[in-house]
Amino acid sequence: MVGAGLGGLAAAARLSTAGHRVTVLEQSDRVGGKLGWFERDGHGFDTGPSLVTLPAVYRALFTATGAPLEDRVELVRLDPAVHYRFADGTPLVMPGALDRVPGAMDDALGDGAGAQWSALLGRAAAMWRVSEGPFLRTPLQGAATLARLARNPADVTTVAPWQTLRGLGGAYLRHPHLRTLLDRYATYSGSDPRRAPAVLATVPYVEQAFGSWYVRGGLHRLGEAVADRAAERGAVLRLGCTVRQVLIEGGRAAGVELAGGERVPADVVVSGADATALYADLVPGDRRTRRARRDLARARPSLSGFVLLLALCGRTPGLGHHTVLFPEDYDAEFDAVFGRGGPPRPVADPTVYVSAPDDAALRPDADSESWFVLVNAPRHDPAGGMDWDAPGLAGRYADRVLDVLARRGLDVRDRVRWRVVRTPADLERETGSVGGSIYGTSSNGARAAFLRPANASPVPGLFLVGGSAHPGGGLPLVALSAEIVAGLVGPA
Repeated sequence: MVGAGLGGLAAAARLSTAGHRVTVLEQSDRVGGKLGWFERDGHGFDTGPSLVTLPAVYRALFTATGAPLEDRVELVRLDPAVHYRFADGTPLVMPGALDRVPGAMDDALGDGAGAQWSALLGRAAAMWRVSEGPFLRTPLQGAATLARLARNPADVTTVAPWQTLRGLGGAYLRHPHLRTLLDRYATYSGSDPRRAPAVLATVPYVEQAFGSWYVRGGLHRLGEAVADRAAERGAVLRLGCTVRQVLIEGGRAAGVELAGGERVPADVVVSGADATALYADLVPGDRRTRRARRDLARARPSLSGFVLLLALCGRTPGLGHHTVLFPEDYDAEFDAVFGRGGPPRPVADPTVYVSAPDDAALRPDADSESWFVLVNAPRHDPAGGMDWDAPGLAGRYADRVLDVLARRGLDVRDRVRWRVVRTPADLERETGSVGGSIYGTSSNGARAAFLRPANASPVPGLFLVGGSAHPGGGLPLVALSAEIVAGLVGPA
């Protein structure tokens, strides 16, 4: 197993339970991959995902590998789920239960807003029923995958693969704030709503129908719990081990070679590394991967993120667990991130996302807060004109983000004890994700999902798991990728 990200750990737990002897090789000194954690002076921060959606996926993982999830972590359903504030100052407090969402929208945005959103989610629910089984829980098989979706013409009409998320919003949502809200869900796959497929409307449906959940003590504990489960089932976790190449013998994967020269033989290699890095660096030159490399080159990389970890003194009245502050011109943000109208560039007036759990485990005392602040950002690509390591850039942009927060009503500049800045370049260095792309490739374009690398590689015995492979990034999907890979490998 290459990499101890959450997808790799989940695959290790399943494969160990199935009787395989599993060794997990992780380059860093901790498990979890992008499900990171930072702690200093009693302040703690999740540095990756900040909520769990579709928790049934993890409950199924733990049940299948020995004992319930709740034996290891405490899941807390968030209610309210998110505090939104639009550019004109309009607030929307999103309830944590689907049946209360329409009323909250009517209260915030006027009569009829809730009915518009409910109609959209009705369509999204139908999309979810059509696509969940044949796509999200099944290996990607090119034309065969399309054929499964196309057996019923009504299903094709429901999913509308020709329509964008922005187009779907225009068909259902008259209120501009609702369209802005829907656009945000494209970023859950690192994408642009003007190009992302309409089926991404399933993301808000899943979030609101099945809830937004927090792990008490921080989401990093979920990664630790999955690692512990894999170890209990017999997996060996080796940290500080950088894989230099996948060994190919007799035309199939036969193990890996580490940076120090050690060879680790294996009948099967499962890679949780970024797919672009895998095919470019770990199995370079194999003619069988030519098509996979070509598809990755044709796909648009996902956006990245610019992060501030803020250790604050004092408390913020009425602060939600999650707060999203929208800009005046959302399209300008996507133009900057994806390089429309010029090279990719930092967003001048970004959407700002704040995660500030009211969790005593994340702060040193009752009169303090620990904020994870994220803005969408272009990936680190010096050759393409976006160099996040340019002298002074990170500090200047951090100041700008704090100024934007202040203009939108959350001025914490005089409360900062200290801050840590993390750029897309830092994410690339820490996780191996090329350019710091959070989700590998984006979902920009109707064919984007089918350009995402399949779980079974063209090299026999080599499998892909995690956010850069099918079915995609995000906590639920990486666990589903592990389930798919375990099924492809089969029992020992």
